[in-house]
Amino acid sequence: MRKICFLADSTEIAQKSLKRLQKLYGTTGCAKADVFVVLGGDGFMLQTLHKHIGKGIPFYGMNRGSVGFLMNKYLEEDLDERLNHADSITLHPLIMDAVAENGKQKKALAFNEVSLWRQSRQAADISISIDGIQKMPNLICDGVLISTPAGSTAYNFSVHGPILPMTSNVLALTPISPFRPRRWQGAIIPRHAEVSFDILQSKKRPVSAVADFTELRNVIKVTVKEDAETGLNLLFDPEYNLEDRVLNEQFLG
Repeated sequence: MRKICFLADSTEIAQKSLKRLQKLYGTTGCAKADVFVVLGGDGFMLQTLHKHIGKGIPFYGMNRGSVGFLMNKYLEEDLDERLNHADSITLHPLIMDAVAENGKQKKALAFNEVSLWRQSRQAADISISIDGIQKMPNLICDGVLISTPAGSTAYNFSVHGPILPMTSNVLALTPISPFRPRRWQGAIIPRHAEVSFDILQSKKRPVSAVADFTELRNVIKVTVKEDAETGLNLLFDPEYNLEDRVLNEQFLG
């Protein structure tokens, strides 16, 4: 039997499930666990991934939230057997390196996306470079984001970005309400590429940068690339295979 550390969101439904599962299977401290079983929704799963990054322990989520795209179906029976037969997916986060107008710097990881947002009533003016070569001199927009395959079904898809297969080895670069060039729909770029965003007219058109839960306001330059050295393993029941679910999202209304 695996040593399980149960981690639950603060919601009532997650806490009730936590007590039932601990009664059935016992619980182990996080330092000695073989697997984290996470009870909540996608937001709580992302928080948990950030908190326990670098420990080399796989994560098995059960949906006690709303969307639950990164979670399995909640079932109390045969948990040990399901863990033993689960498929593993490795997630590599993006690393954001942002510099603010006052000189403050912030590095942060993002498993879903790094996004840039206008802070005022005026649209942002952003220059985009790939591996040091300028590709977009002026993107006038509400914002722009770069998404991992795992995050491509989230906010990226809501702003009409492409859904990326988990094994595609690419990232999605997607504008948010572009005004000029009006018809630019973004780009698909290699996962090893380094993307740089330079904020033009930063005083007149201030921009904030967000990596999952970390925000830096009034940025002047943001660099994003995949952190290939960091990988977290998510476990999925065969019938909840993440690769299949990402594919199926493309056919939903």
